[in-house]
Amino acid sequence: MSGHNRWSKLKRYKAVMGASKGKLYSKLIKELTVAARLGGGSPDNNARLRVAILAAREANMPNDNIQRAIKKGTGELEGESYEEIVYEGYGPGGVAMLVECLTDNRNRTASDMRSMFSKEDGNLGAEGSVNWMFHKKGLITVKPGPSEDEVMEKAIEAGAEDVLNHGAEGFEVRTAPADLHAVASSLEQSGLKLGEQKWTYFPQTTVRVEGDNAKKLLKLMELLEDNDDVQNVHANFEMDEALMESLSA
Repeated sequence: MSGHNRWSKLKRYKAVMGASKGKLYSKLIKELTVAARLGGGSPDNNARLRVAILAAREANMPNDNIQRAIKKGTGELEGESYEEIVYEGYGPGGVAMLVECLTDNRNRTASDMRSMFSKEDGNLGAEGSVNWMFHKKGLITVKPGPSEDEVMEKAIEAGAEDVLNHGAEGFEVRTAPADLHAVASSLEQSGLKLGEQKWTYFPQTTVRVEGDNAKKLLKLMELLEDNDDVQNVHANFEMDEALMESLSA
């Protein structure tokens, strides 16, 4: 399992424990609003909104909050207008990073990004300097219970590209971006219990980090994740699992 995958699991654990649920809800509300603004308020006709609603429900967000965010996006309620920006750069140890943001102030966000990267010995790059190292994919998690053979067979029949077995944590099914919803629907109809469904970026190659670089990298990840304008952080690092847990405690 790559370091970034492990980081994502630690982040979700913190949210479940309540340490960052408020910030998680804020980010989910932004995504719901933007998705509704760009593609309309019907999840049946708006794939991005469908993913946003599923993420909000997975985080146990109240339905009233979800509906208010959607109505702000469609203009039925007054709300902020957010701009999408993806920042690219390198963290400590030469780790490639993609930072997805939704902001109502481009200048503020750009200044924050430069400051955070610089503080932890990283640097921002120009557009296109890093994104070629990543592939965008659909990701579906399957909850524990079925066998690997069963999940593999149903995933292949549904049109998935790959299946990863994470033991007690369940399975990860990867798809082409356009196939995410069709594969998820087929897996649900086959009787599998699904968790999150989303689009994400997977690195083509990884960089192993240790020692001081590992400490600085996780600090940078935490700074970015804690920023109100940041929605998602993707990075291509590998790190010893015990080291990551000790540095993230």
